[in-house]
Amino acid sequence: MSSSTVAAPIIYLGLDVHKNSVTIAVLPADAVAPTRIDKYRNDFAKLRLVSERHAKEGSVRACYETSGAGNVLQRAIQGWGYHCEVISPSLIPVKPGVQRQHDKYDAGQLARLYRAGELTTIRIPTEAEERVHDLVRCRETMQREVVKSRHDILTFLGRRGFIYRGGLHWRPAHYTWLRQLIGASSPLAPEERIVFEEYFALLEYQLARRDTLDHHIAELARTPAYAPAVATRQCFRGLQVHGAMVLATELVDWRRFDCPRKLMAYLGFVPREHSSGPRERRGAITKAGNTPCRHVLVQAAWAYRLRPKIGPSLAVRQRGQPPAVTRHAWNAQQRLYARYHRLSVRRGPQIAVVAVARERIGYLWAVMRDLELAREIAPPLAA
Repeated sequence: MSSSTVAAPIIYLGLDVHKNSVTIAVLPADAVAPTRIDKYRNDFAKLRLVSERHAKEGSVRACYETSGAGNVLQRAIQGWGYHCEVISPSLIPVKPGVQRQHDKYDAGQLARLYRAGELTTIRIPTEAEERVHDLVRCRETMQREVVKSRHDILTFLGRRGFIYRGGLHWRPAHYTWLRQLIGASSPLAPEERIVFEEYFALLEYQLARRDTLDHHIAELARTPAYAPAVATRQCFRGLQVHGAMVLATELVDWRRFDCPRKLMAYLGFVPREHSSGPRERRGAITKAGNTPCRHVLVQAAWAYRLRPKIGPSLAVRQRGQPPAVTRHAWNAQQRLYARYHRLSVRRGPQIAVVAVARERIGYLWAVMRDLELAREIAPPLAA
């Protein structure tokens, strides 16, 4: 390289992105403060012209917070030939004394912190990964609607004095009892029956849509892109197709985390801490990470309150899997069963199950990292 060659200066762009507008702060590498902060219409043609104008002054490096804007803008900027990253908003440093924020301030702070290397970027999924991710998230949304409709039905009937005493709710016997309230011999008044019929019809519609989404997700889980990882995760007690697909679509590449503790922190399973000097104070988990993954892991962790065993369903899921994976799964059952019961006596079942979910992340991290490393070094298939 010639000694006369000079590297192009870096221009940092902090973007505060909204549905209809994008505020851009321009911060050259050697500037004390942004040289300009302008607001533009959220129009890709306009933003491309702005990017090209700044690219004449140096090498552009842009960033913006992940939000409802998604990754479309990032892909567009990358397609124009400029570097762009998406930032995790929950990990942006905040000045406690600053009580007033607005678009220009946010854009300027993004540019400053990005230049200083203080921001945490997120992995951008491919468009194919994002489509599957949206499908799995849609199923999560439908499940929340099902829970809400069930609550509405129980609340409505409870106000009228109709309370089911025959066992657990939402089992076949409970549905039989509910359908009797719709028939001609229903004890409900005509107006009450109309309301209940609407609530019940809505619930049945939501259940049908959820089952359809489950079918689509199960089909995707059998495709080559997801089958190995889903099969491996299902070797662990409490994780079946849906839970495995949530982890697959939310985390994608487990090699991003070089130790299980970093994955635990990403999922919000590490405790809050406020320690100073000789005093150490730790609180509840941060819940600062991926909510769908955390929910799936906590729900699956309840299975470890039961005595370790390989039941018929789990035996089918483990059939044909590598011995190292099934050994990890069995060790997890034995250790986490003992840990749950030891903690539940002292701290209660809710705290115990969160601790079990946190520790099981380590087992999952070990087998998924081994699987992805094996796929990376595997020889290509013959044509």
